[in-house]
Amino acid sequence: MVESEAQGRLPGIHPVSVIDIGSNSVRLVIYEGLNRAPSVLFNEKVLCGLGKGLVATGKMDETGIERALAALRRFRALSEQARASEIHVLATAAAREATNGAAFIAAAEAILECRIRLLTGEEEARFSALGVIAGYHKPDGIAGDLGGGSLELVDVKGTTHSGEQTLPLGGLRLAEMSGNSISKARTIARQTLKKSQVLTGGAGRTFYAVGGTWRNIAKLHMEITGYPLHMMQAYEIDAKPAIEFLGEVAAMKQSKINAIKAISRNRRGLLPYGAVALQETLITMKAARVSFSALGVREGYLYSLLGAAEAARDPLLTAAGELAILRARSPEHARELAAWTGRMFPVFGVEESEEDARYRQSACLLADISWRAHPDYRGPQALNIIAHGTFTGISHAGRAYIALANYFRFEGLNDDGISSELAEIAGKKYLDYAKLLGGILRVVYLFSASMPGMVPQLEFVPAVASDGDVDIVLKVPQSCEAFVGERLDGRLQQLAKLTGKRLGFRVG
Repeated sequence: MVESEAQGRLPGIHPVSVIDIGSNSVRLVIYEGLNRAPSVLFNEKVLCGLGKGLVATGKMDETGIERALAALRRFRALSEQARASEIHVLATAAAREATNGAAFIAAAEAILECRIRLLTGEEEARFSALGVIAGYHKPDGIAGDLGGGSLELVDVKGTTHSGEQTLPLGGLRLAEMSGNSISKARTIARQTLKKSQVLTGGAGRTFYAVGGTWRNIAKLHMEITGYPLHMMQAYEIDAKPAIEFLGEVAAMKQSKINAIKAISRNRRGLLPYGAVALQETLITMKAARVSFSALGVREGYLYSLLGAAEAARDPLLTAAGELAILRARSPEHARELAAWTGRMFPVFGVEESEEDARYRQSACLLADISWRAHPDYRGPQALNIIAHGTFTGISHAGRAYIALANYFRFEGLNDDGISSELAEIAGKKYLDYAKLLGGILRVVYLFSASMPGMVPQLEFVPAVASDGDVDIVLKVPQSCEAFVGERLDGRLQQLAKLTGKRLGFRVG
């Protein structure tokens, strides 16, 4: 395979296609390559409804089969056009349970010219769990993947998972079993979930919601509440308000809710049943919160193919480091900042947690990705790229911290209309950290000119008597005296005003 001349792509890896044949949808995702933080090159789904009527007939829907086979023919062509080196095909509940499932699989394999992996319920649960592990930093709770035909549950903690279970509570199946009655669907869900041994270990922990129906419920919540950061990964709601909201979704009359327009028409019919399933799951589990995952079976399957060393890498730091390689003037300089600021934060009285440190390092790795923009727009562009980037292993508050730090690094340390919405998401601690980091970067970039080798020579240290009436000084080596001037003093005084510390510099 010939390497692309494109410099916006990572070298040394080749596209990989994953096709997911579900009970409701058939989806193709082409990833940039098999690595710890894969980026999506192409993504398309067709809502075929293969599982429609499965409860009554025991067969997959014939119209759905025709649509699915047509979609697979297109997906094969798209994979070849994208130069995918491999095609992985996964099939789930409908194909697994239907009496005509084997014939469908044979026809699909003939079109795709590759083997289809027909997942068991336990395998589906395991790959869903691995998707959550791939997308979160040290997750702790129960992962649940709601498809059209089934609900997979599995306990996740750190990089381990246990207790895989599959239940017949998919959206399509729940609608059919209940005769399209929400009250009957609730009774079925409640009685089925009470038998789950996985959920008994979830009290006070997080429920990680996977699957398109649940993601659309989260999207609806964002619309109704006016939430400003429309990023699905790790969108979190406390259990009590989530349960109340899900009750409203289950009882909704779609024509009376303006926010429903944000959801595709094909998805709206299953929202009430997905809401019932999630509501009863949270209640049975006694969950503390629900967090919505954009990663699921497909990403979990790819994660399972990684070597141990690659799988152990931090997804956030990996993605930030790769973006520095693709877009920064000097990735080496970005890595210097990540290490150096970790030594400087304690001088300003900041004691970081592991999570705090990960976010600070990522902010430094991303600190120069907008340099090609017009100088007046580098701050807003950095904020937009980071706030809306497909980063994983990060909370929404952490995402806001990283975006704001780089906004303040370019725009100064004052709040304005652009930063205010993210500031609310960040919270006071991360807003303070973002301004401190932005202020420090504003100082050191006056020396480095975005090139490596300079930052490690600088150091903020507590002042001594000979430094005069200051609290902290920036030590500048004699060889760098030429960098000292009015602009440095101005930036130091901005940082002093922010921190409440008297700042100065010392040459030599």
